[in-house]
Amino acid sequence: MDFDPPLASTYRSLLEGMDSSEDHVAEVEECELPLIDLARLSGGAAARERCMREIAVASSEWGFFQVVNHGVPAERFDRIRSVQLEAFRQPFESKVNEGFLDYSSESYRWGNPSATSLQQLSWSEAYHISTIPSPPPASPGTLRCTIEEYASSVSELAQKLGEILAEHLGCRRSYFEEVCSSSTSYLRLNRYPPCPAPSRVLGMIAHTDSAFLTILHQDKVGGLQLRKGERWVAVKPIPHSLVVNIGDLLEALSNVEFRSVEHRVMANREVERFSMAFFLCPSHDTVIESVRKPSVYRPFSFGEFQHQVQDDVRTEGYKVGLSRFLVAPRCT
Repeated sequence: MDFDPPLASTYRSLLEGMDSSEDHVAEVEECELPLIDLARLSGGAAARERCMREIAVASSEWGFFQVVNHGVPAERFDRIRSVQLEAFRQPFESKVNEGFLDYSSESYRWGNPSATSLQQLSWSEAYHISTIPSPPPASPGTLRCTIEEYASSVSELAQKLGEILAEHLGCRRSYFEEVCSSSTSYLRLNRYPPCPAPSRVLGMIAHTDSAFLTILHQDKVGGLQLRKGERWVAVKPIPHSLVVNIGDLLEALSNVEFRSVEHRVMANREVERFSMAFFLCPSHDTVIESVRKPSVYRPFSFGEFQHQVQDDVRTEGYKVGLSRFLVAPRCT
């Protein structure tokens, strides 16, 4: 199809060179993440306290949880899904050269240009979209308006969860509101095309998120897996829920009380998969420093962290992440 990125032809040598007797991606057990009903935040003091405690525990023990009654209307998911379909059904050459709506062509990404092995290859395409409302204001019912409405909804949810986690850590409740804004956070629309070798190629390679929080909506196809201890577990999709996961910056801020957990997306031979991820990020000059001592990680700015990730991907072929910022052990 003319809208599919040329993954098979671009990575033909990697696909032809794979060992057909070995599956790199094994079957894993399906699990249900902690499911938290956010309606309790509007209830009595006891219900609110239990809900906040469950969020903190899930952030510590899993690094992932799912939320319902989150305040994002169901019809907003339907509308943003329609936008995704229209965006990804554009001819591939148009996506690469012309962009979508008023977004630059640089917002469109596909595959992994630096991949030298199947383990580094992501069978996917995505639009990275700034959440800054652009002038003039989008007209109601337009594609851009739909994107901005969805981004606003999940941004409000991320800030609400951020207040709860900040309070648990002893930070100012307004911490995330002060350092994160629509100009620093972004939305990523993902599509995972059918893959001819789903047992050996991933839709998205294993990684952690370079943000404070990620809010994910996935379709019923599923495919998201996360690392729990020494094993991978598959996340069971729950209709009308959102998946929340802790990012690298919040792990550092919390001094590893909250965990940024490695996760990946499985490829599928038969059907395409769609998801939408919102990343709560600070400004580049925001310094991330643990609120508790002694610190596991040294202080670093978000800009420094991003540059290190980019350098590692370019030179190593993968993201190294927080381990680059560990406090050096003292000599005794």
